[in-house]
Amino acid sequence: MTTRSRNSPSLIVVAVFAIAMAWVEAAVVFYLRTMADRIEPYQQNPFPITGDIGSVELGREVATLIMLLTVGILAGKTWRVRLGCAAVAFGIWDIFYYVFLKIMCGWPRSLLDWDILFLLPLPWWGPVLAPILIALLLIAWGILASQMAPIPVSPRANIVGWGMNAIGVMLALFVFMADALRVADQGVDVIRNTLPMKFNWLLFCVALALMSVPIMQLAAGYWRPLRPVPKPPQANCPGL
Repeated sequence: MTTRSRNSPSLIVVAVFAIAMAWVEAAVVFYLRTMADRIEPYQQNPFPITGDIGSVELGREVATLIMLLTVGILAGKTWRVRLGCAAVAFGIWDIFYYVFLKIMCGWPRSLLDWDILFLLPLPWWGPVLAPILIALLLIAWGILASQMAPIPVSPRANIVGWGMNAIGVMLALFVFMADALRVADQGVDVIRNTLPMKFNWLLFCVALALMSVPIMQLAAGYWRPLRPVPKPPQANCPGL
């Protein structure tokens, strides 16, 4: 049976950091949306950004990703554990970001409310439920990768698993940016003012299934040793 590694205390610290960071992130977004009168982002002119605020906001998004990766690097001793801790941090941060926004301003009203998820390289739009589902996948993979001892995986299976994951990521990005891509040749103003009309849940579920392949590979590897191994038949040797 596969044994646990000794990273649980580090993972707890990572979780605490991610929750605290989610509060800070939610507070910043609450301030910005209050100033712009856009507590609910899904309305006309969803980006009423003037001056240098737009570039500062883009920089903040990049800084957030760097901070989440950094805490994972500090928490682990190997790159596998570091990436796992970073994935857990990202997932917890994303979920609690919406929890704290709900506490601060009553939004989102439901998990199906549209939100602007990211701005680089184009605006990402999706129901709140969509990033939360991805966050749960990140947490699941991060816990398995950081808290369990490595299991042998054939190079071919590893390449196939992560290849399918990469395809899933690209599909999810396409779903999030589909409306922005549709008007990408019409200029920045049109992109900023385009509101999505329908979320492609079918394609997104396919993306989720593909992204979950590495998780299923890890889980299958940890579960497999728990099954009873049949004993080889003993030879009948007369005279012994």
